[in-house]
Amino acid sequence: MVYVAATLLLLANMTAWVSTLITLPGNWILLLFTFLYAYFLPAEYYPRVSWTVVIVMAVLAILGEVLEFLAGAAGAAKQGGSRWGIVLSLVGAFVGSLTGAIMLSFVPVIGTMIGALLGGALGAFGGAWAGEHSSEKTHEERWAIGKGAFVGRIMGTVGKLAVGVIMLVLVTLDSFFDLSARPIVTEAVSMLSP
Repeated sequence: MVYVAATLLLLANMTAWVSTLITLPGNWILLLFTFLYAYFLPAEYYPRVSWTVVIVMAVLAILGEVLEFLAGAAGAAKQGGSRWGIVLSLVGAFVGSLTGAIMLSFVPVIGTMIGALLGGALGAFGGAWAGEHSSEKTHEERWAIGKGAFVGRIMGTVGKLAVGVIMLVLVTLDSFFDLSARPIVTEAVSMLSP
């Protein structure tokens, strides 16, 4: 029964991870599912997810957010973008991700992912460019700021997805194999001894 629960957790966590592509807080949703699993799984069920793994995952989720934010904002800021340009870059990334995911949803699974990633990057570009439009910056400067936001958004999403994969692998290993291995080893030894 515990392996059925662990399999359901894996499927839920994979769905949460994929949701990162459309700018949803996928790593946080993954953490939430894992927390609920660790909390509600009956104490006698093994293997189980340890609280140490839940804490490590929380730290990783924070790291993923920091990576995504810094990469996205740094891309525009590195090219001289203003605060308004950076804010609109983030808004554009959100709107672009949703729009791209919807527009390419006719291609099963991968279309939604590519649409969300490309749409988010184009939205970041458009938002940064529009945010600098009312400033005294030249067209070339606005273009460079938008391009920086575009590249930063892609790099930030890739970094956050990489952190999400680490979280997913860690919780999956712990839910199927109990990385702390307390009761499994004890049971195995007691079954082998006469």
